[in-house]
Amino acid sequence: MKQIAMALVALSAVTLVQARNDALMLPLEQVVQMGLDQGKLDGSVKFYLSGAKTPKTSANLGVDISNKKTNGVGKDDVTACNWAALSVLIAFEASAKQKGANVVVDIHSFYKRNVVKDSVNYECHAGNIMTGVTLKGSYARIGN
Repeated sequence: MKQIAMALVALSAVTLVQARNDALMLPLEQVVQMGLDQGKLDGSVKFYLSGAKTPKTSANLGVDISNKKTNGVGKDDVTACNWAALSVLIAFEASAKQKGANVVVDIHSFYKRNVVKDSVNYECHAGNIMTGVTLKGSYARIGN
């Protein structure tokens, strides 16, 4: 009987550990700067969150969603979130270049298809094992 009780306690603990899914709102500008500083973003594509002041666009080139996850084990939530968000921005930059875009506008969080718009912050979901960021944005061109 004691072994069964211990097994149930262990199973409950595992369930609680795996169930963590904390939502954090973090500034996107820090992620952009980190990407530029590390050479992972080249600066040829600018990123604008929904509600942020955006330059007038001359062409709209489509909408995209990027969902990136990272291993959160051994990382604090902010570090893991920023890494996942940077992966999203790297994917957006590559796609923007292919489409001839130089900006991604109206970027907003789209985690599990829930729209969260903020002019400064992106939404990240951190768990004990995985951390994820899903962003949706529109490719556009500014200037000539």
